[in-house]
Amino acid sequence: MKRFTTSSLPALALLGLVLGGCQPELDQPTASAGSADFSRYIAVGNSLTAGFSDNGLYREGQLNSYPSILAQQFAQVGGGPFVQPLFTEAQSKGSGYVQLLGFTPATATALSSPITGTVAGNGGRSTATSAPYTKFLDPINNLGVPGIRMSDILTPGYGSLAGNPYFERITPDATPLQTYLQRVQATVASIKPTFFTEWLGNNDVLGYATAGGAVASSGITPATTFAVNTSYVLDALTAGGAKGVVATIPDVTNIPFFTAVGPSFRANLDLNKVPTAAPFVYTTGVLAPGQANTRVSTTIASVRDANGTGNLLLTLTASPYVSLYGRPSGKYWRDFYRQATGAAPTGPAFSGFLTAIGVTDTTKGFGQATENPFPSTLVLDGTEQTNVTSATNNFNATLTAAANTRQLAIFDSNAFFRGVAQGGYVTNGVNNTAGFISGNLFSLDGVHPTPRGYAVIANEMMKVINAKYGSSLRQVDANSYRGVLFP
Repeated sequence: MKRFTTSSLPALALLGLVLGGCQPELDQPTASAGSADFSRYIAVGNSLTAGFSDNGLYREGQLNSYPSILAQQFAQVGGGPFVQPLFTEAQSKGSGYVQLLGFTPATATALSSPITGTVAGNGGRSTATSAPYTKFLDPINNLGVPGIRMSDILTPGYGSLAGNPYFERITPDATPLQTYLQRVQATVASIKPTFFTEWLGNNDVLGYATAGGAVASSGITPATTFAVNTSYVLDALTAGGAKGVVATIPDVTNIPFFTAVGPSFRANLDLNKVPTAAPFVYTTGVLAPGQANTRVSTTIASVRDANGTGNLLLTLTASPYVSLYGRPSGKYWRDFYRQATGAAPTGPAFSGFLTAIGVTDTTKGFGQATENPFPSTLVLDGTEQTNVTSATNNFNATLTAAANTRQLAIFDSNAFFRGVAQGGYVTNGVNNTAGFISGNLFSLDGVHPTPRGYAVIANEMMKVINAKYGSSLRQVDANSYRGVLFP
């Protein structure tokens, strides 16, 4: 079993630095704004806009958000100040995040450690007594809110205790029930933006996918709701005549969260001479106590391998459990019980919980027997992938039509991320891929970009801005931004 160790990783990182340092200078055009006016720029969106990375929002990620990088390039052609709700230096670790300690390729298991020092608030704001993040109430240009869905923009109190802790952080105490759309409208009225980027919609399908299509509260947003709310937010942004960019949403099945574990699992089984005909039994549908779920009996060959063979995707959250395949283990179900109830998994209550979800014998091989199946929360099967792709295409058609109607530029992030997944992405002579840990572009959560990934996105956005508005914005050297930070 090949294993990255703390002693070998710095050498890889050093190699990356050497390669980056040998690149030729970029041939940059003379910067100009074209027909666009970048003097007052605002960014609207979710975690990608906020600079979320490594499963957290923290100061370094915020400073390397794509809107921040864009604003720096806009400043060369008349762009004005761009204020983000940065965590302070004293609270620079923000919500907390994870750092890499090592990696086991056979199981795609990242040995990570949560960063909790100098964290603002509790990182969750889950109860009435838990501390909120320290508020940032100065006027801001970056309205990115991690976790927000297009379907959330009309929700009163979304920035309250019952809502989103990141929106709570930037919601004035005097208007605790302000909706996200109202915040956008108020910012437009105050700043009078001349240019904007809008990238909402990812979470309207991402939550369904990362939950394996198995959590009732993480359903895909209805198409009608998505279309109506898209019009609301774009009408608000263009009310004063601002120009801008609308980003489509990527098909999330291309990202490491869904592509890292299955191939590693298959490779490890091959290494241990486990035949591809060995049974693989999983549940499908919503997984909850009292909720009927269906068993699917298939074989290991159904799990997608590195060659793309197989129709089952395993989520990154499956990585702690794939090594238990075939063993008489109830670890997943004990963890699931703790998560669902907050109680220790012992006694009649736990037994009843297992019975209610149809797990009747954890002495059977995990993932090999109907009595002890692999859970649907960790599997995105073919039907669920079709649901994801259909919704993504539907939402992107809505976003594209809305942008075209308003004569806005379009950043087709779906095409961009598909291209990265299929062929990588070269930045000034250095190849980057969608590989987990080693690909440079995706952070440790397997979903959000690294600083280099955000720099690449900013460059791609500048390409469509230049094409639409006749500007000549200068690209940044993405190699000067880091990928995954090795120990």
